Amino acid sequence: MPSLFLETAIRHFDRALRTVAGVPDEQAESRPSPALDLPAPGGPGPGSGQARHIGRLMRVNYAGEVAAQGLYLGQSLTARTSEVADKMDQAAREEQDHLNWCSERMAASGVPASRLNPLWLAGSVTMGAVAGLAGDRWSLGFVAETERQVMRHLQGHLEQVPDNDPRSRAVLEQMYLDERHHAEWAEEGGGRRLPFPVRTGMRLTSKFLTVGSYWI
Repeated sequence: MPSLFLETAIRHFDRALRTVAGVPDEQAESRPSPALDLPAPGGPGPGSGQARHIGRLMRVNYAGEVAAQGLYLGQSLTARTSEVADKMDQAAREEQDHLNWCSERMAASGVPASRLNPLWLAGSVTMGAVAGLAGDRWSLGFVAETERQVMRHLQGHLEQVPDNDPRSRAVLEQMYLDERHHAEWAEEGGGRRLPFPVRTGMRLTSKFLTVGSYWI
């Protein structure tokens, strides 16, 4: 059992470090980007104000996925049952695709990754571990609430991305569907609704990440 825990921890930390460094895991299976085969964005090219804004929105989403990897890492390591731990691991693998897709869109806009990503990762691992220690039902509730907030966040970004950028819109739309799926399985798995003060604290933390990652 200790060796299995250590092996799991090493695998998760390897994924987390790759996430922060922007180094893809070549051995991991990944879905093709929803932006593949869609026409290139029209209007002003890289370096323009519009392109930088969209690139920064994608940088915010990338930072959010860094945080998600940290949350799933902390939660999977402190999960009470192997079933919940496996679910967290599966969700983390699926959201690795989001990192790749956001990275592509950031590169297309000429925007680098946020320098605050290590901070988001470290804080999220801690939050995820605390949620896991509270029990699986609370941990699942934490996933559901996180994903619901991310869905609202993605809707706001979709409202800002113009129709002449179908690639970025396609990425955001698929991310929205994936987050909804994760929220649903967490709720169906017995996730408990978090208390109002906790939900409010999560929204404030999310706002801090959003603003920080947009500018830094």
